[in-house]
Order: sequence, then structure tokens, then C-alpha cells
Amino acid sequence: MKKGILILAGVFAMTFVSCKDEAAKKVKEENVEIAAERDAKNTDFPVMTFAETEHDFGTINEGDVVEHKFSFTNTGKAPLVIVSAKGSCGCTVPEWPKEPIAPGATGEMLVKFNSNGKPNQQTKQVTITANTEAGKELLKIKAMVTPKAKPASGTPISK
Repeated sequence: MKKGILILAGVFAMTFVSCKDEAAKKVKEENVEIAAERDAKNTDFPVMTFAETEHDFGTINEGDVVEHKFSFTNTGKAPLVIVSAKGSCGCTVPEWPKEPIAPGATGEMLVKFNSNGKPNQQTKQVTITANTEAGKELLKIKAMVTPKAKPASGTPISK
């Protein structure tokens, strides 16, 4: 049984290697040139150039919902398509343009932050997936959240 499997593996390996050599001979030189030209044209990517990539809300109270608009320009040579934008947690919600942004045109990304249950220093990220060369862009927001006042325990209730 072992010899049969070993022989079968050897035949498969030889077949695989021999097909590879024949495939290389079938490539036409003119097709290689066409592919090189096509690939050279694919270097034109959109570029998201932001006026700012980080925003500090300063000190806010726990429970506040704050928002900021990040402005950007497509400084690339192709239309910009934003596929998605996601916050690093459920408290950070981005809204983005769904239509393509032409080269030279501007757009805005609205980022909302809900500070409920988020006391102290907070730093959140928004990851943008787009057809840029890198494929991903990052925005950051931060805030110092003042905790809600808690009632003192053990205080007698007056009638």
C-alpha cells in the first residue's frame, strides 16, 4: 500500500513539473507586452488627502454624543470609491459618501462618538477601506470623558 502511494505521488510530481515547462513555452511575447502596458496604467490610484487625520474633542461629559467632519480631497488620478468605514468600537460610528469622488473633488466623513459608559481618556480609530494604493486609511478621535457623578452610598434618606 505504501509503495503504491509513493509511486502515485512520484507520477503526480513528474506530471506537474513537466506541464510547467510546456506552459512557459506557450506564452506569446505580444501578450507579455500587452500585459506590461496594462499594468503600467494601473498605477493611477486615487489618493485620499485629509485636511486632518486626528481630532481631539477635548473634555466632554460621559453620555455626550459628539461628532466631527473630516474633509478630504481626492488628489489621485482615478475616481475614489470608499467601500466601508468602521470604528474601533460600537461607540464610534462613521458616515461616508457612497458615490465615487472624482479626481480633484472633495468629500466629508462624519464621525460620531457616544461617550456613554466610556469614562476617562478615550482614543478611537476609524478604518476606511477604499480603492487607494494602500487599500486602508486611518482616522483618529480622542476625548477626555468626565465620569458621571455617582450617588454617595450610605447617605440616609430624609422623609
